[in-house]
Amino acid sequence: MTADEPKQPRHPEAPKGRPTPKRSEATSQRRSLASTPAGGGKDAAKRAREARRADLARQREALANGDERFLPLRDKGPVRRFVRDFVDARYSFAEFFLPLAVVILVLSMINQGAFQQYVLLLWMVVILLIVVNSVVTAVTLRKALKRRFPDENTRGAIPYALMRTLQMRRLRLPKPKVKRGEKP
Repeated sequence: MTADEPKQPRHPEAPKGRPTPKRSEATSQRRSLASTPAGGGKDAAKRAREARRADLARQREALANGDERFLPLRDKGPVRRFVRDFVDARYSFAEFFLPLAVVILVLSMINQGAFQQYVLLLWMVVILLIVVNSVVTAVTLRKALKRRFPDENTRGAIPYALMRTLQMRRLRLPKPKVKRGEKP
């Protein structure tokens, strides 16, 4: 065979040029390959773990004070900042869901026949108000995003806003930067 001839694939019945390894040799080779660490052992894993912890601590701190550089990817960018300000600048019925749910749960433990029906009706009204509030928020936010960011990707901004409305204002992360009633 010369250097300019391409290598032909070996025929399945042709000899392979080396003896078949014994089973014990093959299993020991597989085990040794599987047990060797890819990145340098315990020290590399420890360094990676410490780096991950430092990144998470920096992200937690950024969420608390709103430092845009270290925020998680889901919260970064001008579109997400606008969405946060849009949600934080207005009252939302959905943000009162958690306290209302606790009150309704306590009321549902009162075992009076007609009273139970009123509590169930109250549940339905709360859920209906949250759905209506979410639809109104989504429609107005979509219009505001198209007006403010006509050429940017706003994918995922509406669900991000709706999830933020479900959180009580003081528990939201990143912390709200605008007061209620301000223009975002």
